[in-house]
Amino acid sequence: MLMAHPALLARTLTQYETLRALHAERGGAAVEQRMDDVAYTLCVATGTNDVDAAVIAARLRLPGARTRDDSLLATG
Repeated sequence: MLMAHPALLARTLTQYETLRALHAERGGAAVEQRMDDVAYTLCVATGTNDVDAAVIAARLRLPGARTRDDSLLATG
């Protein structure tokens, strides 16, 4: 599997978290669509198919992450 560059992961994760907060605060179709687009990018970049798993995977792949248990990422 190809691995996304940590800078891309960090930027995409920050965008997703910002859009999620903005959507929770104001909502709106445009924000929701952009959030969905960034969530898709995050899933592709982490090799997951669920945005919550993608967020966890991205955080674990960022420099300085402490990996204690990767069972959440196991594919079975």
